[in-house]
Amino acid sequence: MVSPKLAIITALALVSFIFVNESDGASHYPSGVHAASAEITALASQKVNLSVYYASLCQPCATFIVNLEQIFHNNIINIVNLQLIPWANASVDKTKHSIICQNGPDECELNSLEACAINVWNDVNKHYGLINCFEFLAIDGRHKNWEDCFSQLDLPKEPILNCYNRGNGTEIGLKYINETAPLYTPYEFLPWVVVNNQSIGKEYENFTRYVCEAYRGTPVPEACNLH
Repeated sequence: MVSPKLAIITALALVSFIFVNESDGASHYPSGVHAASAEITALASQKVNLSVYYASLCQPCATFIVNLEQIFHNNIINIVNLQLIPWANASVDKTKHSIICQNGPDECELNSLEACAINVWNDVNKHYGLINCFEFLAIDGRHKNWEDCFSQLDLPKEPILNCYNRGNGTEIGLKYINETAPLYTPYEFLPWVVVNNQSIGKEYENFTRYVCEAYRGTPVPEACNLH
């Protein structure tokens, strides 16, 4: 597992270019999200399923998700079905009918908001952009400023807040918790990355190699030739 200190340093180094023009009001939206290339177009049946089970305030998770931006630049996004699943390592308190998050109530709040973004905006480019911003703030210790991401990315916050305030994010959380329960031993390590229903365990940072090995379509993204 990546140490929190190293995770923060690594993520800040890789994503600092997003924030170069912050003082000028520049968008924090990952540029690659809008730059889907026409060079690689995989058939839906050929795409590799890439699932990431994570908790929003888990530092290695935040680093991994922020660094996922690379797949929007190197054409890997065009050969995968990317599924982000928050609420990992959360548990249900059946007595109080509530969810307990590993890193406290703030994590439950952010998990819920991210679950709402995924549910409201099916377009992975859109919900990944918002989650990327949330997780960058988490790395930087500024997760309580999550509302800033909507203005920075020029995204409407009302649909997400409506979902959150109705408790839909928590309901989705219960679904995710039930989904993740049989996958791994809680507190083992996160993120838990799955390629075509097969966990890659502690090799999660090398997910690109596993995706490329699983891909059966043509042409192959140039990034696959580097692994």
